[in-house]
Amino acid sequence: MKTLLRDIRQRLKREEAFYGRLLPLPRQEPADAASPAVPSADDEDDDMPNQDLFGNEIDPAEDASRPPTERIEALVPEGHATKDMTMMQEVEDWMDGEILVPIDEERENVVFGTGDPDADLVIIGEAPGANEDEDGVPFVGRAGQLLDKILEAIHFEREEVYITNILKSRPPRNRDPLDSEVEAHLPVLYKQLALIEPKLILGVGKVAGNTLLDRRSSLKNLRDQFHDFYGLPLMVTYHPAALLRNANWKRPTWEDMKLLRTRYDELGGK
Repeated sequence: MKTLLRDIRQRLKREEAFYGRLLPLPRQEPADAASPAVPSADDEDDDMPNQDLFGNEIDPAEDASRPPTERIEALVPEGHATKDMTMMQEVEDWMDGEILVPIDEERENVVFGTGDPDADLVIIGEAPGANEDEDGVPFVGRAGQLLDKILEAIHFEREEVYITNILKSRPPRNRDPLDSEVEAHLPVLYKQLALIEPKLILGVGKVAGNTLLDRRSSLKNLRDQFHDFYGLPLMVTYHPAALLRNANWKRPTWEDMKLLRTRYDELGGK
């Protein structure tokens, strides 16, 4: 111990000789009640935009310090009719009466969404088909019946989740959505997600997955993993309609769904 103390004293002397004697810290005086308080970070306006190191405002949707709901809400353009809406029914009623693109004028019913508006899991498909257009409910045809069985296999009831599509109107002959149609309907989906506040999202089909992630990837490269969707985990798997065409895709879909259920339980889904 004496040797250690001696070594420390010698080291301090060498440092003092090189750097000079350190000045003592000033004694802290008690705060004067009359003195103005220095504002802390907590006192700053929560609505002030975050900035990067160069002083540039960070896009709220890309600001990882914000909760997912705020980031997704920021995706709804300023001035959009749904921006200040606070109730899902209000958004649905607005969509039901709007003609945003030609397919909205040709539809029989708006296919808005179904299930629990407070669900922890949201399932998003591409667009409604003929059966959905007739009933006004997503996933009610053969593909919808298969989706129900898939959900049951991982212990979900249809009423426990929320199911919707990128498009709320049926494209003619079930063709792929046009870019203009996606652009017109996507803010409505963002508003739905912001109001639901889910913990987990499942995209079914390549079109839905690529649209949500803003990619142009194959389903093979999209599935079997979780992607970050503005702070929420997003999984992409095969659309049930694809499974009706090719039974070989049922096994990988089942593997995806098991991963989904595990993550759901880890996140404390109800």
